Amino acid sequence: MNPEYSFFDAVCKSFDKAAKYTQFDEGILEQIKQCNSVLRMHFPVKIGEKVEVIKAYRVQHSHHKLPCKGGIRFSDMVNLDEVMALSALMTYKCAIVNVPFGGAKGGISIDPKKYSAYDLERITRRYTSELIKKKFIGPGEDVPAPDYGTGEREMSWILDTYIAMHPGEVEALGCVTGKPVTQGGVKGRREATGLGVFFGIREVCNNKDVMDRLGLSTGIKGKKVIVQGLGNVGYHSAKFFQEGGAIIVGLAEYEGSIYCETGLDVEAVFQHRKKTGSILNFPGATNFAKNTDALEAPCDILIPAALENVINDTNANKIQAKIVGEAANGPLTPDADEILTQKGILVVPDMYLNAGGVTVSYFEWLKNLSHVSYGRLERRFMENQNANIVSQIETMTGNKVTDEQRKLLVHGPDEIDLVRSGLEDTMIKATNEILECWKNNPSIPDMRTAAFVVAINKVGNSYLELGIFP
Repeated sequence: MNPEYSFFDAVCKSFDKAAKYTQFDEGILEQIKQCNSVLRMHFPVKIGEKVEVIKAYRVQHSHHKLPCKGGIRFSDMVNLDEVMALSALMTYKCAIVNVPFGGAKGGISIDPKKYSAYDLERITRRYTSELIKKKFIGPGEDVPAPDYGTGEREMSWILDTYIAMHPGEVEALGCVTGKPVTQGGVKGRREATGLGVFFGIREVCNNKDVMDRLGLSTGIKGKKVIVQGLGNVGYHSAKFFQEGGAIIVGLAEYEGSIYCETGLDVEAVFQHRKKTGSILNFPGATNFAKNTDALEAPCDILIPAALENVINDTNANKIQAKIVGEAANGPLTPDADEILTQKGILVVPDMYLNAGGVTVSYFEWLKNLSHVSYGRLERRFMENQNANIVSQIETMTGNKVTDEQRKLLVHGPDEIDLVRSGLEDTMIKATNEILECWKNNPSIPDMRTAAFVVAINKVGNSYLELGIFP
């Protein structure tokens, strides 16, 4: 792979490839493509007896809708190019799944494993105060979320810092999403990205035209799946694929990868790794020499769910999967994209496939603004109504349902039911919209380009409707 590779340039290249299939003026296209606001900061934090200068970023890609939305990652690999690229992908992602946010992204250039929880809290709180000073955070301005290296803990620190600096602000809970449920979070957020990946791929596999083109049967059941990465996204993706009837034949992590043609039990592998510190030497599985070898093993569906650029011009020709689902952000380089397309492999693009996180973050933000949890107003009413219906049917038919059947029929939706239902509907609609765009424009070469066309049309129309351009 080219050492001068630019992630943001790669996103722009995909954008330009799709732009010719739209009808917008070059100026509008340029406005959509560029990052609106870039905040690059250095701030001192005392770590032990020394003062460290921390490098951090927050990029707001688009203001066509507010607030902006995007995660914050902690990694020593964080740089401005990466944050700009990820913020752009957030804009297009939100547009595709009809979440009314502009795209944003943030990052702190540290290795979180090298710091204590106390030091990470100090760094996170200082970063938040810098965002507040520059108005790069707020429920109506810019709403961060977890990303690589961050989670509920970091989001609660951000929330507490924001509330401390905005006493009495009634919408303060909406300044960040991915929070613990006790701090205004929403049930189902933790597994949302992985579940969204499953819903998206499942809908692709249910499309007969696409499956016929790939020489596969419709449906998820029986499909052989390899997942790279056993973090939050990879673990939940693998888990939901297994529950959906797919066979998980390979798993990869940074310490190595394993393969078993008859299938791996995801939870058992996860527990094995917790106990031994590695997925290697799992009973019944074969170890691969390198962790990247799993990417090249035979399967129907490959899910790269780790970092970017793992499939590039050096290994793309060796990929044997029929479908590559980008659960991570930017796991394929543009060169790899071209190679896989020429091989007839379907790439389901990251820009919508991993939108489960931002979709459920949107639900969390709405919950925070409404100050009421999902299901609280209607759950008991629905249960009482359903119970009355069941009783009436029993009286009319003279038959009694079992306790298990009654429990299933009477059940009223609680928060996690409604969140998952909303996510499923979102991913099904987005998948079909992209596939329909592709079908109606036969000259569009691949699904990624079709997804960009859908996104550009929605963002471009938003700018026109705002009246910014005469």
